[in-house]
Amino acid sequence: MEVEKEIQREYNPEHPHYERWHKARDLSDERAKFVESLLSTAFNVEGLRILDIGSGEGSTSRLLSKKSFVVSLEPKAERIKKNSRTDSLCPLMADSLKLPFKSSSFNLIILQDVIEHLNIDEEFVDNLSSQLTTNGIIYLSTPNKLSLINIISDPHWGMPIISLFNRNQIKKYFLKYFRKSDYNRDDIAELLSMKNVFDLFSKNFSIKICTKFSVAYLLDGGKGLIWSNFHLRLVKMVNFLGLNKTLIQIANDDRGIINKFFTPTFYIILIKK
Repeated sequence: MEVEKEIQREYNPEHPHYERWHKARDLSDERAKFVESLLSTAFNVEGLRILDIGSGEGSTSRLLSKKSFVVSLEPKAERIKKNSRTDSLCPLMADSLKLPFKSSSFNLIILQDVIEHLNIDEEFVDNLSSQLTTNGIIYLSTPNKLSLINIISDPHWGMPIISLFNRNQIKKYFLKYFRKSDYNRDDIAELLSMKNVFDLFSKNFSIKICTKFSVAYLLDGGKGLIWSNFHLRLVKMVNFLGLNKTLIQIANDDRGIINKFFTPTFYIILIKK
């Protein structure tokens, strides 16, 4: 993703998805609390050197910088300028695919809802691994391409079926006719399946799926994980029907049917081999 210096579409009230993006920004502090909570189940999140790639307006970076040193890397000017440098927080405007760091620079890398926007490959993953210290960790969240929920309503466009399309197909069959202003974007989201994630990362990392924790967090009242009207209505319906405890019991951290075809977003901890 190239460094972008112009005013971003998500800050334009005329854009058809402005309200969706505005709602997501309002929940970013709550989303940061979820990330810290999940990470705390796996290891001590104090005294670390952390790289937050595609950090947006920096809510997660700011929260984690209270106990660790964080480099908040973001390619978009309108977002990065909302971060303020402190002794423990270093905002950096740079290309997410061209990391300007030495090997073994970080204990933890955050990839929060970002890899679907990048043209990632094995070389990129190898580079991520080299940036980490021994037993370093990546926190990864990304929407599930094959989730029935996302097939009904794509998390980025709010339309059916689009989650199954690759980047070129989205441009050819959707943006060309319905979102012409977004046609030339280089960060159009191309969702990944469970198989895609394991194919990309299993060579370099041990993979721990964290669905059970995230489902319990959401249905117990945790905020920040969802913001689209469709997903919010689903959660409200689940709680209204008294299905929340059943779903928490069904949720698991296996590579089975639930996570392959129902879990809308993968929350994963990757441990460097």
